[in-house]
Amino acid sequence: MKRLIFMVFIVAVAAASYLYKENSTPSASAPSSLAREGSPAPDFVLSDLQGRQVRLSDYRGKVVLLNFWATWCPPCVEEIPSMERLHQLMKGKDFVMLALNVEPNGPQVVPGFLRNNSATFPILFDDQKVVQKEYGVFRFPETFIIDKQGIIEDNIIGGRNWDDKTIVEYLEMLMRGAN
Repeated sequence: MKRLIFMVFIVAVAAASYLYKENSTPSASAPSSLAREGSPAPDFVLSDLQGRQVRLSDYRGKVVLLNFWATWCPPCVEEIPSMERLHQLMKGKDFVMLALNVEPNGPQVVPGFLRNNSATFPILFDDQKVVQKEYGVFRFPETFIIDKQGIIEDNIIGGRNWDDKTIVEYLEMLMRGAN
């Protein structure tokens, strides 16, 4: 009987370990090697809130903050006010913020979400998760800082206070071309 209990315990631990690994690592089909610091940012075209097509490469010559987020993600929601403050602070400079919503029903849920959470920066929809997979994103929020030449300078996982003085100075340094 002790042997049977021990065997059940081992199988349970193995199953739990497998499930944890499957749910906490990127999909084998996600080509995460494409989006690495020091490499060119993969280009994409996505629709914004108004249905207009937005292409990443159209922002060459600007520093881009590319943020992957979802309305169901508490740290994502928490960082939106600081993203809006950064967006307002950087208006008129060589900077753009693109927030990629990754929810399959994003075009339906984001407009209602924005009625209670003010954001005037561009929000794009990756409801098919094409760009998310191309960038190897599986944790939220996840942000890529892309320099004026289209090279990924930084990959940041987790929420931030985006209008923090240190972050603003870092972005301004990139805008000057001093990386």
